[in-house]
Amino acid sequence: MNPLAALGGRPVAADERTAFLRTYGHLFEHSPWVVERAFEQRPFADAAALHAALVQVIEAASLAEQTDLARAHPELADKLAIASGALTAESAAEQAGAGLNQLSPEQFQRFSALNAAYRARFGFPFIIAVRGQRDRTAILAALTSRVQNAPEREMATSLAEVAKIARFRLDDLIDGN
Repeated sequence: MNPLAALGGRPVAADERTAFLRTYGHLFEHSPWVVERAFEQRPFADAAALHAALVQVIEAASLAEQTDLARAHPELADKLAIASGALTAESAAEQAGAGLNQLSPEQFQRFSALNAAYRARFGFPFIIAVRGQRDRTAILAALTSRVQNAPEREMATSLAEVAKIARFRLDDLIDGN
């Protein structure tokens, strides 16, 4: 399916729902329900409108669904997940792009300790859109800071990061990357 075809205003054939889910289902880590619900809001004028509909689905979701969405994300710099191939292709590429697959033993220990403290405090892994200007040092600084947040604030911050990640992935899809 052409990624832009689902954005237009033409009628949607019965099999297009499946094609839409196949095309966009990867935007959210192991959480195709976001895309399934957004499908009902079509047509989308452009990628920005699709992304806005996806964010609206997340915002309208129950706290349990939002928590499950956050829990579907991988730990950052999890050597076992990286080595075993347990990460989605998108997550593996994003983490590698930020150098999280090349940590020194000291950096790995620091990430591991903070990841554990974060998960213990909030019940889901630390989520940050690692693409763009963020490097290992900036990511570690964000993790160090955000582990101190109140749970409600951190859930909101994490969901905003999920939305950023989805936008990067959507842009890649539209641009053919």
